[in-house]
Amino acid sequence: MLETLSESSAILTAARRVIAANAAAVSAAETALGETFVNVCRLLASGSGKVLVTGSGTSGAIAIRAAHLLSVAGTPAFYLAPADGLHGGLGVLRGEDSVIAISKGGGSAELNEFCRRARRLAGCLIAITASPESELAVLADHVLPLTLPADADLGAIIATGSSLAAAALLDAITDVTRMMRGYRWDQVIYTHPAGAVGRDGANLASSAQSE
Repeated sequence: MLETLSESSAILTAARRVIAANAAAVSAAETALGETFVNVCRLLASGSGKVLVTGSGTSGAIAIRAAHLLSVAGTPAFYLAPADGLHGGLGVLRGEDSVIAISKGGGSAELNEFCRRARRLAGCLIAITASPESELAVLADHVLPLTLPADADLGAIIATGSSLAAAALLDAITDVTRMMRGYRWDQVIYTHPAGAVGRDGANLASSAQSE
């Protein structure tokens, strides 16, 4: 039965429930922190190639964000959609490259076929998934498992909290690899001179060098 909202209090209660579920899902990203996370960061920080980040649907949107942030923070990365990869885009991969694949369930046939072929072309495959026994996880060299609350996603259907948890984990990878590479904030500003980051970044970078 469709739930309808009319009273202000009910509307606000529903909104708070969503935000609380999202916050709990992001906190749950800590479950993926362990020796595998350390090894992944070491691999990405020391790699001479690029990082291909991929995913379908909402995971694809998170992959686009992650590829951008990794590049901003000194780890060269790009996004490739599984469908585009299976139509020839996989040819971009070389043996020194790494692939990060994001999928809550790990059962997307298109993504898994992409990853199966990508694994033969690239140096390694890293999977971020809430299903560590999935086909994607089996294909991967390194699995970062997300243990999520039961109510992480809207209706257990729409990838809300789960996608935010994956994003939080990738944010952690982004900054850890930046620090491991010794990539300074002034270097970030050099390649990001536009917008508020470029406008305000010089002073911020100067004060942040002490970290």
